[in-house]
This record gives sequence, structure tokens and C-alpha cells, in this order.
Amino acid sequence: MSLIVVGSMAFDAIETPFGKSDKIVGGAATYISWSASNFTNPIYQISVVGGDFPGEELDMLSKRGVNLEGVQIKKDKKSFFWSGRYHMDMNSRDTLETQLNVLGEFEPVVPDSCQDADILLLGNLSPAVQLSVVAQMKKRPKLVVLDTMNFWMETALDDLEKVLSKIDVLLVNDSEARQLSGQYSLVRAAKDILKMGPRYLIIKKGEHGALLFHKDHVFFAPALPLEDVFDPTGAGDTFAGGFAGYLDSTKDFSFEGMKSAIIVGSAIASFCVEKFGTTRLKELNRNDIDERIQEFVDLVNFEISLVSK
Repeated sequence: MSLIVVGSMAFDAIETPFGKSDKIVGGAATYISWSASNFTNPIYQISVVGGDFPGEELDMLSKRGVNLEGVQIKKDKKSFFWSGRYHMDMNSRDTLETQLNVLGEFEPVVPDSCQDADILLLGNLSPAVQLSVVAQMKKRPKLVVLDTMNFWMETALDDLEKVLSKIDVLLVNDSEARQLSGQYSLVRAAKDILKMGPRYLIIKKGEHGALLFHKDHVFFAPALPLEDVFDPTGAGDTFAGGFAGYLDSTKDFSFEGMKSAIIVGSAIASFCVEKFGTTRLKELNRNDIDERIQEFVDLVNFEISLVSK
């Protein structure tokens, strides 16, 4: 079992209607690896940080089975930083500040040690960077998963279309699916996006769950109703990590396997929002996760007798 995670390791400063954090550790790859490490190892992290990134955070990831050989440390430079403020509905936010720092010149290098990984998870980065990673793989992984966002659709569509032709699973939210396809109906949007290359499409709808599309098959996974949503930052990345980590543990890349992985990813993501940053993810044990997954099963499990005339 092995998983490559490519993405940012960063600092965030977050403000929500329920609290405010100082500068805390974040970044897509950080959330993904904390989540995936509940199910599989080794995880090969490919990222870049500055000399200001805490060594103890790297040590904690190492202890979780995350191989940091592919993490570049630029000791004389600063790590990526993002600051944002969420609105009351927690589904929309304003970016207050973005400092690319070392991420602005990131050129990932895939170590030889992870060339045999079964899954490659490309976190939300420039499509050109994602393409460079795919090109460095000497043998194509069994599953290539990609996350992207509307910014790249607006500024790097040609490169995005190239990388879409080389992947198996695409993760986007509903507004991104509409923008990429030009379709309002998510069903029609999915059909058009699947023609671009991915075999599977996952459309995340935040507190309203997620949709999985494959050929003519559709699956809907609900989101667990939560009493407290404290900080949604990283929830999508946590979902991706749980999804990919679970698939790496089962090696079942069928539609049925994907359905189970979406439930697992949703369960892990529901923990992420309960506290700022990665705090809640660091507290989890397998029993917590199993209980939360059972809550999802109970949420959608019912019996019904069809009424005939």
C-alpha cells in the first residue's frame, strides 16, 4: 500500500462567526495526509515549505507514516500563507491575504522511492505543476486523483484540460463543475466533464453532501448534520485524504468501492470542521472514525414497502 500526496503545506489565519485563529499550520497536503494516514501508509508527501515551518509538525507527520523525502525545505524563505474570513453560512468566504512565498516557485521532484505507489493524489495546485508530477512518474499509478478550483479554470484552462485527460478521478465543488462544463444541471455538467478524461467525477456540495458520477451511474452521499461547524477550512482536502487513503487500503477502484470511499471521506471531513485547522484530526482514533461512519450508515439506511394499487 502506498499513496503519493502532492500539495501545499502552509500557514493559515482564519476568522469565522464563532472564533478567530492566530497563524496555524494548514495547506492541502497537510490535511490530506493527516486524513489518509488513518487508513494507509506509507504516504509520500511532495511539497515545499520555508524555514519558518515548524519542525515538530513535520515530526508528527513522520510518526503517522508520512515520508517527507519529497518535501523541499527552503530555509531562507517563508512558507505559503493564506488568511480568510467566513460568512455566517460557512459556505462562502473572503480571502483577506495570500502570500505565495515558496509555493510561487515550487518545482516538485518525485523521489525514486515512491515510483511504485498505487495512488497519486494531486492536490489543488497549478495545472502545470500537476502535469510535471504526472510526467515524472516512470510507471502510471493505478489511480490518479486530482483536485482543482475555479481560479485555474479562469487562468490556466489549457493546462487544466491537458491534466484532465491524464487522470481517473476529478474532485470539484458544484460551482466549479458548472464553470468547467458551462452547464447548470449537475447531471449534464458531469456528462460533459467525463468526456474530458476522468473516469469518475466527484462533485462536493459542502453541507449538502457529494455526488459520484461514472458512465451512467450516479451515487449521492449525504453530509452528516452537525450541531457545531467551527471551521470549514481544509474539509475538502480532508475528504480527499480519507477517500484516497481508504481506496489505497482496499484496492477496490470500482464504482462500488468509490461509493464506500466517499462515505469514509465524508466521515473524516465531518471531524475536521469541529475545531480550527488540523486540531481535531490529530485527536482522532480508529474507534472515533468507525462510530462516525456508522452514523452515516444509520442516516441513510431505511426499509420501505412499495405501495401497489
